[in-house]
Amino acid sequence: MRWSITTLVLVMLVTVSVASIQGCRKKDNWLTTPLALNIPSGWPAIQYNFSNNPLTQQGFDLGKKLFYDGKLSKDGNFPCSSCHQQVAAFGTYDHDRSHGYNNSHTLRNAPALQNLAWKKEFDWDGAFTNIEARVLAHINHPEEMGETTEGVLSKLRNDGDYPRMFRAAFGSEEINADRMTKALAQFVVSLVSSNSTYDRVQRGQATFNLPESLGYDIFKAKCASCHKEPMFTDYTYRNIGIVKEAMLNDNGRMRVTNNRNDSIKFQVPSLRNVKITYTYGHDGRFYAIDNVLEHYRSTVLQGPTTDPLLATGIPLSNFEIGQLKAFLNALTDSTVVKDAKFSKP
Repeated sequence: MRWSITTLVLVMLVTVSVASIQGCRKKDNWLTTPLALNIPSGWPAIQYNFSNNPLTQQGFDLGKKLFYDGKLSKDGNFPCSSCHQQVAAFGTYDHDRSHGYNNSHTLRNAPALQNLAWKKEFDWDGAFTNIEARVLAHINHPEEMGETTEGVLSKLRNDGDYPRMFRAAFGSEEINADRMTKALAQFVVSLVSSNSTYDRVQRGQATFNLPESLGYDIFKAKCASCHKEPMFTDYTYRNIGIVKEAMLNDNGRMRVTNNRNDSIKFQVPSLRNVKITYTYGHDGRFYAIDNVLEHYRSTVLQGPTTDPLLATGIPLSNFEIGQLKAFLNALTDSTVVKDAKFSKP
């Protein structure tokens, strides 16, 4: 078949136009892979607003890289993971208070990053109501990561990997604080701890041994009013009858509310993974579970804001302490500690 010059030109124009359209579609066809959060049966409602930050594989991957990257700190030595270590359920391992930039010690012990999607307020004093704001505060604090938001963003923009990863997660190579903190939030809210011996017992997949079973009964009678199942915290702020450390002068919740009734009150920590998240307390003053239990039975200080539930401390015999510790050890989730999905890339 012989085509005229005009016909050939028209065919070429149509072909070029179709190719151009397809090329645009391919360029603009930004697709992400949705991730489902592990939500255990019987747990309370999630508090994190996923409608504003949908969980995706690309966002999770970006957040994971950021979490382990020293670029988020001034000297490169203090990524998020330096205070939140996987071996300690993403808490500070074996330090009373976290270490920060320029050999500083922070005000408090870094809590374990677990089950954050169920929390409304963050920090021991509840100073932050969203994860993203807390991330920026860590970066800009002179005794923590010692950087500035813009300083971090500049380093990320000049990195060979990040523009591509931001495009994969958010649709363009633009790197800004909103996207950075959202990616980090996607990673940390994915740190769900729900596979301890306790959890497997609740699912009918295991049974407690005798000390664990006895300890569970003691726990329900003497501890569960503050450490409510299944989160093992009620997220309230309480003064557990401690002496304020003079050098730190940390007034706890009162720093946020300016209400004297909140003096030396700190958020009730979750007991999940308590075996591996020592030291304990907002300032890491308790070096072992035994120290914590001994405090409750013999050294609770009765002050103006001491929790009424501790008016007589918590009477515990040596036998009860032994059984209670067996149960607390059964709250350890080896999955989140060893899962390569959460490990350094």
